[in-house]
Amino acid sequence: QVQLVESGGGLVQPGGSLTLSCAASGFSFSSVPMSWVRQAPGKGLEWVSDISNAGTSYADFAKGRFTISKDNAKNTLYLQMNSLKPEDTAVYSCTTGTRGRGSYRGQGTQVTVSS
Repeated sequence: QVQLVESGGGLVQPGGSLTLSCAASGFSFSSVPMSWVRQAPGKGLEWVSDISNAGTSYADFAKGRFTISKDNAKNTLYLQMNSLKPEDTAVYSCTTGTRGRGSYRGQGTQVTVSS
């Protein structure tokens, strides 16, 4: 069955960096668009970025700070996050599909940006 397992979250100071990973299995990872979404406390799900054969897309808040990438040989999706801000605090999840609209989503990994 489809499995998406995120890792790499944690506590980081404002201005710091983190790289999130999403290990995928149970489907043809190399041919499926993938997304990152996030959910902050008390807020709804928010699309962050996606990657497909057509290229990459980013939400405005992620442009210039976040970078999405895929390693098809390792069936792994990444999100490099730089210049983190307290408002980036959220649970980050990977999903199949673009704009986070796919049928499958992982459990997520907590990112906390605080001094």
